[in-house]
Amino acid sequence: MTRFFLLLTCTLIISCGKWKPSLTAQQIVDKTLVRSGADKVANAQIEFQFRDKKYTAFRQKGTFVLDRTAGNTGSRERDVLSNKGFQRFKEGVPMTVSDSMAQKYRNLINSVHYFSVLPFGLNDKAVKKQLLPSAVVAGKDYYKIRITFSEAGGGEDFEDVFVYWIGKEDFLIDYLAYTFHTNGGGKRFRVLKEQCNIKGIRFVDYHNYQPVDLKIPLIDLDLAFDKKQLKKVSEIILENIEVTLLKD
Repeated sequence: MTRFFLLLTCTLIISCGKWKPSLTAQQIVDKTLVRSGADKVANAQIEFQFRDKKYTAFRQKGTFVLDRTAGNTGSRERDVLSNKGFQRFKEGVPMTVSDSMAQKYRNLINSVHYFSVLPFGLNDKAVKKQLLPSAVVAGKDYYKIRITFSEAGGGEDFEDVFVYWIGKEDFLIDYLAYTFHTNGGGKRFRVLKEQCNIKGIRFVDYHNYQPVDLKIPLIDLDLAFDKKQLKKVSEIILENIEVTLLKD
């Protein structure tokens, strides 16, 4: 009789939708990549305007070319980051750039392209994922995942830390927070402003905030946002987005 009631209880819980199998950080990220269409980014050419510069990303079968173009036709500067390294051009002519400036340009290009196609990149070998306690922001339930990077393969900014708020129902990223160490360092919290879907890939514009008190832990910036303890510093808006899907 006891076994019958136990089986009946389990059946009722499952049928009422109150019981759901737990997911690992890896499983959540995998679902997010598919729901966002980020799995298509690995074989695509993506162009967009960000502020006063045009960005183009070509990725196919592990080869990548990320570039940034500034200026008008008469004095155009183009920075290119690829598997082969970094190169700056002015009016189509290669320029010699000091190592320190090359690293600065490299970081700027990589940062804009990295954020433009998130969550693409979250399954890179250097990425380490940690599932944090769930959160509720603006009445919506979220998985909360902390991302760090191993030094080997993690790039110049391997010490940066990210936190992603991923919807439990739609598996989409609505909020993200991160630390950075360039230009004196700091913390940022991004809030979804607008989103669009182009060729099956989700692109997101954000409101960009920083904490009023830098002592607020990164993982608590969602709480600080609810308590209005963040200050808006900018908006991240991608314009004129064009996508060409390439063959694997």
